[in-house]
Amino acid sequence: MTTLLIAEHDNGSLKEPTARALTAALAIGGDVQVLVAGKDCGAAAAEAARLAGVTKVLHAESDALAHQLAEPLAALIVALAAPYDAIVAAATSTGKNTMPRVAALLDVMQVSDVTGVVAADTFERPIYAGNAIETVQSPEAKRVLTVRSSAFKAAEAGGAAAVEPVDAAAAVAAGSAFVGAEIARLERPELTSARIVVSGGRAFQSAENFRKYLEPLADKLGAAIGASRAAVDAGYAPNDYQVGQTGKVVAPDLYIACGISGAIQHLAGMKDAKVIVAINKDPDAPIFQVADYGLVGDVFTLLPEFEKAL
Repeated sequence: MTTLLIAEHDNGSLKEPTARALTAALAIGGDVQVLVAGKDCGAAAAEAARLAGVTKVLHAESDALAHQLAEPLAALIVALAAPYDAIVAAATSTGKNTMPRVAALLDVMQVSDVTGVVAADTFERPIYAGNAIETVQSPEAKRVLTVRSSAFKAAEAGGAAAVEPVDAAAAVAAGSAFVGAEIARLERPELTSARIVVSGGRAFQSAENFRKYLEPLADKLGAAIGASRAAVDAGYAPNDYQVGQTGKVVAPDLYIACGISGAIQHLAGMKDAKVIVAINKDPDAPIFQVADYGLVGDVFTLLPEFEKAL
């Protein structure tokens, strides 16, 4: 049994979902090899080799792979797929963009958003907005998986795997081209990996209030900032803040939901948090049904008091 894990990186270093997806890959059993595909990504390949449990790192370099576009990356994965029983990637935007194409080219079904590994061919995944867990047994000779990284702990360093260069000639760009990127540089932790998340909803009434009341609390706690879909749709927060079924899935140690009613769509993205604190002026808000601690009141009054008390 050999598994190929697709590393996610910025060419300079690995992104945390890779280490979390490695934990899932190791649970499948057998050898785990990592593909680091990019441009001038030797440092990321060396970092992958230091992850405990990795037996080999495949290092592919190509101009076409510089931005991990789905078409060239999927073509490379398929070209390398022959020796592997499973191909795994984190269920990030990159993984969700690439792995369905890999599954289609290999003519196998994909198992998406895996949250648990039962056996080498059997996996758990959430359905119905996370309200039920489905157990899926894959009969495919090659299993293609995306892994919900928040469901697994990050693998530790401590490995010393060999790094092997591989031919990236199969990575041919077709159908899309990289035009540009606008990357928000934040001093706060990344939302999907933060230990504490403070989220705001439509109750904040404006983008100015959203920043005014949430940012001081988040800064004191060293927390990431999230938002409900309603807040994002209203323009109070950018899209990359959205937590929920159509946003990001988080599982922090502490999640503070401020002015969020608790729609099913939002709960699907945060209900795996270890401790949930809800602040809402409606005592019957659904968020209180999943909260460990609830505070009924106006966020404009309570949040400044909360921040001062810290």
